[in-house]
Amino acid sequence: MDQIQKALAKLSDKERKKIKQALEKLFSGDIKGLNIKKLKDRSDIFRLRVGDLRIIYRMNENKISILAISRRNENTYK
Repeated sequence: MDQIQKALAKLSDKERKKIKQALEKLFSGDIKGLNIKKLKDRSDIFRLRVGDLRIIYRMNENKISILAISRRNENTYK
């Protein structure tokens, strides 16, 4: 089991559903209404906010790679 699957397994069903909906919109290219910001000092890494959860992802040449899913805390962006 990789890191993303472990993070999803720790979430409640309601949170998993919200994450799934946000990721479906992200992967389809329909980012309207999503809370996305580019991370400081990085041109290819972004964060998607879903409540108090953060999805950190990398975008290279229109390819999206999920790096982490975690709750917002002082270690989220390290």
